[in-house]
Amino acid sequence: MFRKFVYLLALAREQHFGRAAEACHVSQPTLSNAIRQLEDELRVPIVERGQKFSGFTPEGLKVLEYARRIVAERDGLYQELTALGQGLSGHLRIGAIPTALPAVPHVLARFAERYPQIRSSVRSLSSRDIQRDLDGFELDAAVTYLDNEPLSNVRTVPLFSERYFLLAQRRQVREGATGIRWADAAKLPLCLLTPDMQNRRIADTAFRMADRTVVPLMETNSIVTIYTIVRSGLAASVVPSQLLTLVALHPDLVALPLTEPDLTYAVGLVYADREPPAPLAKALAAVAAEPGLAERVRALTDEALAPWGLSKGL
Repeated sequence: MFRKFVYLLALAREQHFGRAAEACHVSQPTLSNAIRQLEDELRVPIVERGQKFSGFTPEGLKVLEYARRIVAERDGLYQELTALGQGLSGHLRIGAIPTALPAVPHVLARFAERYPQIRSSVRSLSSRDIQRDLDGFELDAAVTYLDNEPLSNVRTVPLFSERYFLLAQRRQVREGATGIRWADAAKLPLCLLTPDMQNRRIADTAFRMADRTVVPLMETNSIVTIYTIVRSGLAASVVPSQLLTLVALHPDLVALPLTEPDLTYAVGLVYADREPPAPLAKALAAVAAEPGLAERVRALTDEALAPWGLSKGL
């Protein structure tokens, strides 16, 4: 039954019988027959039948929901039992909003010291995708906003506070300026993150609070692309403090704190609120909550922002 559930989850991921079979290292007839057997055992149709895979029936979607939970519980049991004799091991799956990606290695570095046998993967996701994948057992943990559009049914560990800056060409702002109002930033040609990103929705809210509506000249879902566009002089942008830790100071660029309103939002680790908690997620949360880790993230961020003339980035 577990094997059949694994095949079913692979089909849900790949949306194709052949690719699902390849991912499971079996032949396509083996995978198809296993799912037909599952249908017979449960006495419901699971897959919409046709020339090719075309989706799941309503009953199939319910089976998928339980399959994800059962396979995740099995994996958690194996991890707990293995940890008793050999130490915790496995594959840690992390999601992170793009603006928080620079902070993730600080957590993983300490986690790798504690658990060198665990391999990790990090995916860049929107906060809504993170909620979906935590609910669907596709992620063990994530780094996202804690107090703006907070996720549901999660446990949290705060890591840092996010502040916002205008990144622009020096020629685009007043000489000697040490900050800029959101209302004044709205007058510039802007490149912003796409609306599916929570950081963009935060920026839109700030502009509305400043009684401005912004139609950006460009949009992207990549913070690296934002820097490239600003560097080229095509547009300015609203960026979080963590982006400035990734890029070197350039003589043509300036980063100015955005004011009126002055906004900060908490960012931290989240993982599903289940009993018992998934072993890998529980271990990562314990590391994230260790004394000094959040302070180290803040100190490293301040150090990276100092060359920009920003003595306090958080």
